[in-house]
Amino acid sequence: MTQIKTIGVIGAGQMGAGIAQVCAHSGYRSLLWDTNAQALDRGMAGIRSQIAKMVEKQKITAADASTALENLTSAPTLKDFGDCDLVVEAIIERFDIKEQLFRELDTLLKPHALLASNTSSISITRLAATTKRPTQVIGMHFMNPVPVMKLVELIRGLQTSDECYQTIKAVSEKMGKTTVLAIDSAGFIVNRILCPMLNEAIFLLQEGCTPEDVDNAMKLGTNQPMGPLTLADFVGLDTLLLILQILHRELGEDKYRPCPLLIKYVEAGWYGKKSGRGFYKYEG
Repeated sequence: MTQIKTIGVIGAGQMGAGIAQVCAHSGYRSLLWDTNAQALDRGMAGIRSQIAKMVEKQKITAADASTALENLTSAPTLKDFGDCDLVVEAIIERFDIKEQLFRELDTLLKPHALLASNTSSISITRLAATTKRPTQVIGMHFMNPVPVMKLVELIRGLQTSDECYQTIKAVSEKMGKTTVLAIDSAGFIVNRILCPMLNEAIFLLQEGCTPEDVDNAMKLGTNQPMGPLTLADFVGLDTLLLILQILHRELGEDKYRPCPLLIKYVEAGWYGKKSGRGFYKYEG
């Protein structure tokens, strides 16, 4: 298997920052980069805050926190990823932007380096084909929030080698994660099931139910820890819409058609918790 010592994470949003945090906690030298310098600063500050809270709650020791922070660095430019053994992409869910990034990384990284995408719906086979190292490309879909959720969906493209898969499986397990192998089809496993449920909850809201009633019904009636509309706000309504559009386009079934109300919320800039308003209002 390929030896992984340094992991680069691209995208300092909630997912990317969470992945970088888990990498650093797991003993990997970790680099975090974002095209937006302010987003990178926020991401790094968020990681430091999360680690401090873990020490306060006695989930980790002060020594563990210090080691994790020593392992973590913000990268000034993408060229700083040249020494990475693995790069995990956690950027916007658009193929054209991911393709451009993968092509650039392909020229910067060492020949043995692996490329992983945290995509929740885009074809790994198609992404791999944009590079000159298709056997070294894999899907590594973390769940949100990354430091808490135990699952990582691994997605092999048609080209992904056994060595690449086994290496990433071992890396995921070193992070304390449980892996499942998903088929390379839109939505993989989790979002193929989850997103239609969230979409249906929005249809109920559009038809007159209150957010509280929908969420309470699902929490109390199916023992879910979080109601679907709260979860949609947490995921990001813009992200949910993008995934549903991909599912609808790729699988061609009306059950994936985005609810018109979801589209309106995204048009209004009501993306959920990250924007301060979604199906609920958030302060701070």
